[in-house]
Amino acid sequence: MAEPSKTYDPKTVEPKWYQRWIDNRDFEADATSKKKPFSIVMPPPNITGVLTLGHVLNNSIQDILARRARMQGFEVLWLPGMDHAGIGTQTAVEKWLRKTEGITRHDLGRERFLERVLEWQDKHGGIIIQQLKRLGCSCDWSRQRYTMDENYARAVAEVFVDLYKKDLIYRGRRMINWDPAAQTALSDEEVINKPQSGNLYYVRYEIVDQPGKFLEVATTRPETIMADTGVAVHPKDRRYVDLVGKEVWRPLPREKIPVVADDAIDPEFGTGVLKVTPAHDKLDFDIGQRHKLPVVDVLTADGKINCPGVPELHGLDRFEARKQAAELLEASGLLAKAEPYENSVGFSDRSDVPIEPRLSEQWFLRYPKTKEALAVVKKHLIRFFPKHWEKVYEQWIKNIQDWCISRQVWWGHRIPVWVHRTGSLVRPQTLPVKFLPDFGAADRGGGKEVSLSGLATARTFLRHEELYRDGRAMATYAATTDRAEIAELERHGFVQDLDTLDTWFSSWLWAYETMDPKTRKKFYPTSVLVTAPDIIFFWVARMIIAGLEFKPGKTAKMEDNIPFHDVFFTGLIRDKQGRKMSKSLGNSPDPLELIDKYGADGLRFGLMRIAPSGQDIRFDEKQIEEGRNFATKLWNVARFRQMHGSTQIAPGKLDRFNRSSFGELSIYAIEVLAQLNETIDAIEKGYREYQFNTVAQRLYDFIWSDYCDWFVEAAKTEIFSEDDAKKSSALAVMDYVLSAIVRLLHPFMPHITEELWSLLGLGKNSIQFAPLPKKVALKDVDLKKRKLVSPIYESVQAGRNLRAQARVASNQKAKYALRSKQSGLASEQQTIARLLNASELVIDSKFKAGPGTPIAATPLGEILLIVEVDRAAERERLDKEIVKVEDELRAVEEKLKNKSFVDRAPKQVVELHRQRRANFAEQVRKLKEARDKLD
Repeated sequence: MAEPSKTYDPKTVEPKWYQRWIDNRDFEADATSKKKPFSIVMPPPNITGVLTLGHVLNNSIQDILARRARMQGFEVLWLPGMDHAGIGTQTAVEKWLRKTEGITRHDLGRERFLERVLEWQDKHGGIIIQQLKRLGCSCDWSRQRYTMDENYARAVAEVFVDLYKKDLIYRGRRMINWDPAAQTALSDEEVINKPQSGNLYYVRYEIVDQPGKFLEVATTRPETIMADTGVAVHPKDRRYVDLVGKEVWRPLPREKIPVVADDAIDPEFGTGVLKVTPAHDKLDFDIGQRHKLPVVDVLTADGKINCPGVPELHGLDRFEARKQAAELLEASGLLAKAEPYENSVGFSDRSDVPIEPRLSEQWFLRYPKTKEALAVVKKHLIRFFPKHWEKVYEQWIKNIQDWCISRQVWWGHRIPVWVHRTGSLVRPQTLPVKFLPDFGAADRGGGKEVSLSGLATARTFLRHEELYRDGRAMATYAATTDRAEIAELERHGFVQDLDTLDTWFSSWLWAYETMDPKTRKKFYPTSVLVTAPDIIFFWVARMIIAGLEFKPGKTAKMEDNIPFHDVFFTGLIRDKQGRKMSKSLGNSPDPLELIDKYGADGLRFGLMRIAPSGQDIRFDEKQIEEGRNFATKLWNVARFRQMHGSTQIAPGKLDRFNRSSFGELSIYAIEVLAQLNETIDAIEKGYREYQFNTVAQRLYDFIWSDYCDWFVEAAKTEIFSEDDAKKSSALAVMDYVLSAIVRLLHPFMPHITEELWSLLGLGKNSIQFAPLPKKVALKDVDLKKRKLVSPIYESVQAGRNLRAQARVASNQKAKYALRSKQSGLASEQQTIARLLNASELVIDSKFKAGPGTPIAATPLGEILLIVEVDRAAERERLDKEIVKVEDELRAVEEKLKNKSFVDRAPKQVVELHRQRRANFAEQVRKLKEARDKLD
């Protein structure tokens, strides 16, 4: 058994053990194991990502669950991986190209640009994986997956084709969310609403047949007036009912537009008149469709004004155009006023710029299995923690909208659809012989389907979409992943769609498509998903839908195809002021720097202690420092133990340790074993409810206070005694509890616990696979003896407080007296004196002290510090103590005066309150008596 160094150094311990775990293949899951499975799939970080405190929190929780499951005897799979992050990676590579070579992706073209993405990816991507290893993550790295892996990409394409054949995927021209920075469509879930300060502009639209009379329209976006094709009022708004059907002059450029009546108008907003801009607002688009208004688009893909008819605005950025439009209107007398206005504006979750509603031709998915996806959560086949997220999930499912799945980026999974090169509708009768229609095919969605009749491979479905643009019908589409069919399509004038799929369309398969069939059979459905609540719709809900639709499980039963059994939603980490962490605010610490300062274990434990379940976390580096100090405390108590010889527990014999193994137990040993039992119960309950901060705090309190500060200090009386039996018993208890501590703590602090497990010789193999501690069966007689310990500890604490108030240093010996009639104290006198650091301890119920002697009431009686003190200061202290105890007494008396409480509460509870009343009254009497003696 090696001797621990004087100080704990995580910089040497942590890398050593992590490499040993990797070398021993301790994290690799065995799909053929007979053990029960436990599995987690890591929410794949972006390949562009670096470690953040959010990653630390999320992955520490996953590691805690995985390590604990190994100790519980499960075969554990924690499957890691990365996401290709379509928009994010493309943006990062473009920045790199501009910075290093002064070029854009368009200068390179699609194929060469994608080559550069792969080059960049090999050089700069995946940094976060190495950082997760520094954190101690026990992932099965042999199974690491990537959303652009060949097999995974093939599965994504096949899923698309499958849904296309089921008529769940379609192409349509609809109002979508447009990101002008990334120049791509976004789904509704990728739009984050943020409060913004701006202006509400009141613009005057002159009535055509009533010159000099105007309708005032309130708008936040005067830069889109050029796209107005009507104004709308509520049909029951008496102010404007006579104007419906008339025309007004649009100010920029001057043109007649109609006044229409529509129930969607809010008469209370602004003036009750809405400028209808069908190309630039979803509500306006719907109104325009109902009233057959033209659609005029005045914004370019990058958010600039495209309106040669108003040269002052043409080519300006949209926000600059807003200011200029207001100035033009004011100059022409058509701006009545502008008022400050707070409103909610949709921002791109990807590039953090305001989105633009835009009419665009995109691919959409009609979600399947939505009723089933709601049912599995309501029936608790899938449980959410905290539970309130069930309501949020339910609301989304019930109000679900078709998913815009196409993206106008080059990096990602290209849509497996081929469109006829001419861009026009190809009728079946015009196709070559091999494309003759299959007359058995049913019409779907207004389009016909025909097969490649001459091919022996799987059929390719062609859909004739009745889309019209510039008066001509568009277009013929074919969806396939079959190489022979693709070659045939390309030979007959078909080209692949230029768009890629939304990144989330690939990651919704993550829970099962990352596993080969053998692994899936063992580990799917997974046990738990740990994720942030902001992707409950992006990812969690969609994974549930995917599992239910594609049925990757062992059978077709619903319970075999859900992606996970439990979902734990973490909180958001904020700074001490409650602000979100960001680079711009400079309030986001680098986790690697924290690991360098405090160790990975210190970071993990410190963070988990301040992470209440599902609530936002106020980060304070002092808590991470406390995590490091906690590691040091544990290290020091282990060093103290080693000074007294080898452990009393033979390696591998922990499961055979029981009450009789300890010999004659001291009351302090009984107390710590009972507290260990209570801690085990509390920890089990905490894990069941995913209350990780509760588990961490319980471990902290038990280890630091109950074990180190109280039991070990009390046990020194026996350890340093000449009684070998007592010494052996004390050390055996110390060893057993220490072995339990490192096992309970291992999931949170894996490196230091593995080091101590090895140094103390507590086990033959890695602590990762050691069984979790079981409770020690204590006897009734033990529990009766235990009752004396708490009063002793409280009395010692009171004595220490007296020392502090009298400014007597804690390391300086001092004389104490204990006035008590409690039986059994004589045998504990030496231990109580040690805990008080007393030069002398007198236990005498009639002990008399001189005036001014500091005194405190305790459950045992009164404790006195025998020193010369300032009598005035002591009187002041006693007065404060009297007030404090009288408040306690008053609260209990009020409770007992409450007839409802006395009648309804259990008898033992009422009796407990009566006993507390008597105790407080006695304490007040003694404190007043001590104060009076000072006069």
